[in-house]
Amino acid sequence: MTPKPPIRFQRANYVVSDLDRALTFYRDVLGLSVTFVKDSDEASYSYEVFGLPPDPLRFCVLSAGEQANVMALTEAPGMTPTEAPRRAGVVFETPEIASIVEQSRALGLTVFSEDHLVTKDGRKGVEYGILDFDGNLVVVYLITKAAGE
Repeated sequence: MTPKPPIRFQRANYVVSDLDRALTFYRDVLGLSVTFVKDSDEASYSYEVFGLPPDPLRFCVLSAGEQANVMALTEAPGMTPTEAPRRAGVVFETPEIASIVEQSRALGLTVFSEDHLVTKDGRKGVEYGILDFDGNLVVVYLITKAAGE
């Protein structure tokens, strides 16, 4: 049997105020697929670690193509949007960047200006920051030139 690594990244999780509305961005715009949605039980650890009131929660796990369970959304109705400074963000590489930016703007989400991206190995591309309905940061990027081009 192969030994387990000392640590393995499982997934990122954002708290959102309305799961159905959040899915219009994460599923319909970003293209993540819903792996499952469940109601959290009253003893869920999420209440303690996210500092949530004891209201019923829903929990959704999302996958990105062949990458299973890369992200989760925990619904906490009545939560107020986060404000700057933002303390976390998730980053996705996508060839669909123009469509994602356009659809995000159509939903009324904050889309930051395009930024020129240069990776540590010299590849070049573009990136955009997008705030979801609750102020959670998502960055999408596209590599357009190989190193040295």
